[in-house]
Amino acid sequence: MKPVLEIKNYTKVYGEGKKAADNVCLTVEAGDIYGFIGHNGAGKSTTIRAVVGVLDFTEGDIYIDGHSVKNEAMECKKITSYIPDNPDLYENLSGIQYLDFIADVFGIDGKKREEVIGKYADAFEITDSLGDLISSYSHGMKQKLAIISALIHEPKLIVMDEPFVGLDPKAAFTLKQIMHELCEKGTAIFFSTHVLDVAEKLCNKVAIIKGGKIIDSGTMEEMVGKKSLEEVFLEVEDEK
Repeated sequence: MKPVLEIKNYTKVYGEGKKAADNVCLTVEAGDIYGFIGHNGAGKSTTIRAVVGVLDFTEGDIYIDGHSVKNEAMECKKITSYIPDNPDLYENLSGIQYLDFIADVFGIDGKKREEVIGKYADAFEITDSLGDLISSYSHGMKQKLAIISALIHEPKLIVMDEPFVGLDPKAAFTLKQIMHELCEKGTAIFFSTHVLDVAEKLCNKVAIIKGGKIIDSGTMEEMVGKKSLEEVFLEVEDEK
């Protein structure tokens, strides 16, 4: 499969020499659902924010579909979607106004946007709320809206930071179905999560990060074998 995301020797150093990410290397291919796991402060969000172009580098580079995040930021952003753990939306807009704004940014024509918005708004059961102001939405509804906005331009890479936080069980199930559906069409998904049983059931590949370093990675089959991902994670954390 073709690499969609390549992180090569990514290092991020903050003040006083603290390495939040230390020589991180990994590859996400077309069709992958790639889980990125680790404790709070392990370097997950630092790496994810660098991938989507909102955090700079100290060393290394990141490539999306062959384009450098450092040097070809606009090309990367055209084919990437980012769903943060706490979406920061324009709350003075209605849901549909926000989705239309995102569609305008990516140059999506009226027929296509209507089709995509209708499909996913129905799937997440928020169609009847799209006319309401985002300020009136619950956290879960905002999360659903952020997910729909991320799918409008049919990105090659979807990056998500704790995407299941705040979603009710039915919405979480819907998101998993959508992730599988997209990956079958060749989309690559890279996401962090604390929910290890979800990662084990959903992902075909996984990387464990600790202290800014990747300490283990591989296919889920290679990583887990006869154990659970939770057992593997705890063992690796203790060893390293």
